[in-house]
Amino acid sequence: MGSNNSRSRRMVDEESRHQSGSEDESDQELDYAAILQSLINSGSVHIITSHYDDEDQYYGPPLPKIKHKPNTEDLKASEFAQLTKQASGLGLSKRKMPQNSIGAMLLNRERGMCTYSSFSYANKCKIANRYLPNKMTVLDRYAGKAFCGIYSKDGEYFITASQDRQIRLYKSGDNSYKCTNSFFARDVGWSIIDVAFSPDREHFVYSTWSSSLHQCSVLGDSDHQEPLCLVNTGRRFCVFSVIFSSDGKEILGGANDGYIYVYDRLSNRRSLRIRAHEYDVNSVAFADDTSHIIYSGGDDGLIKVWDRRTLTEANPKPVGVLAGHRDGITFIDSRGDGRHLISNSKDQSIKLWDVRVFSAQSAAENTLRAVHDQTWDYRWQEVPKKLYSSKNKLEGDTSIMTYKGHVVIKTLVRCRFSPVDTTGQRYIYTGCGVGRVVIYDALTGKIKGELSGHNACVRDVAWHPYKNEIMSSSWDSIVGRWRYVGKEISPFVRRESEDLSLNKETTHQPQSLRRSLRIALKRQREDPDSRTSPSNTD
Repeated sequence: MGSNNSRSRRMVDEESRHQSGSEDESDQELDYAAILQSLINSGSVHIITSHYDDEDQYYGPPLPKIKHKPNTEDLKASEFAQLTKQASGLGLSKRKMPQNSIGAMLLNRERGMCTYSSFSYANKCKIANRYLPNKMTVLDRYAGKAFCGIYSKDGEYFITASQDRQIRLYKSGDNSYKCTNSFFARDVGWSIIDVAFSPDREHFVYSTWSSSLHQCSVLGDSDHQEPLCLVNTGRRFCVFSVIFSSDGKEILGGANDGYIYVYDRLSNRRSLRIRAHEYDVNSVAFADDTSHIIYSGGDDGLIKVWDRRTLTEANPKPVGVLAGHRDGITFIDSRGDGRHLISNSKDQSIKLWDVRVFSAQSAAENTLRAVHDQTWDYRWQEVPKKLYSSKNKLEGDTSIMTYKGHVVIKTLVRCRFSPVDTTGQRYIYTGCGVGRVVIYDALTGKIKGELSGHNACVRDVAWHPYKNEIMSSSWDSIVGRWRYVGKEISPFVRRESEDLSLNKETTHQPQSLRRSLRIALKRQREDPDSRTSPSNTD
């Protein structure tokens, strides 16, 4: 018993020295149990009981009361706001769009009363943004937690990675989403952590707790997998975030050792390894299709901007640093314009950044100090109230906007910009630790949609690039498919309305007819099997 306690204390000490912000392999059953038991004995953590009702609705842990009034002062004055308004149809003049209703838009176009003969991208986005996804159907259920789910660039394929060690490929060109291929991942410790498509969608690469990435052919089979070695080490190593360059020649990864890795696919070797952050590199991204500018987000709470053309292992220096978060970064997503990006953080916020405005060294030090002062472990503890109650920006914070209302716990929850072709990137959407998909209006900071349908943490979200639907990958082992479903008028009410219109043409008793319809509807509510016509009810 004494040896077990000593072992537990040693493991807790190791965790304290390096508080992982990631999908740590220590969550495996034996290590996790020892760590958790030691924390419980010490009083550092208590168990939160999760339970479900008959309909498997999520009840625990409870969603904290997040009081956040968005401050849009900097956002309104930014280029981001102007570009987003134009792309999403909000920048259209009233002369071109005399009425906001979709019916009026269609009617005026057909009458030739508009300056356009067909809807522009901005007009189409304006229409699509009125019908955001709101209803979930189950795409698939797995034997383990669903960790990743992304689309290929053209939206023809959707790929998922699960803790059951399987990677599944779906053909998303039609509405069936048929699973066309599956692969058993190799060297899986805790789980498959990330997956990425090549630009030509002929290959994909995935990462696990392994010294190598693994590359597969989309049309190949599970037996043909090419290991891409990044390090020669026996210690625990994992790439938490992986992505292809736009030309497909390189693969960029961020790892738990604080380094950024670049793998050259042409020479089949690692071409670059630089120390980027003090702790884990949880997310990496390219700024745009040139693949020259790299973003990295670390567990030290900092976002760093790198220029691939001047980057060397001997003297790695970032172009600039973005500081303002109070805890580790879990994910970053580029807008694709080379100027704007968003970051999700364990401080329970998403921040919007303009990379042309870097943070001062003092701001970076403030962030490092704030992260160092955090004592909670987001993988199994509740979120400290001070993170929700904080109203003031960290001194030196250069972010344009802060979005709050979702929960970041248990895993590296991901956030993304909505698609440019269907929404004009009007929205920012994210997974949530309490089983939701949260959609923010990027221009107001307010929550536009809270999509509840999962029973556990939603780790990844993906919006189809050309269709108005969202995929959510959750730890309840479900991949959900969200689409817009409007309110339908029941056939009875529709039929009664048609009868009423007909009777108005053949009789001259509108008051009586209105009364008849009211009575008929009342009787229908009382007796659903009744099908009495309004003309015979009085």
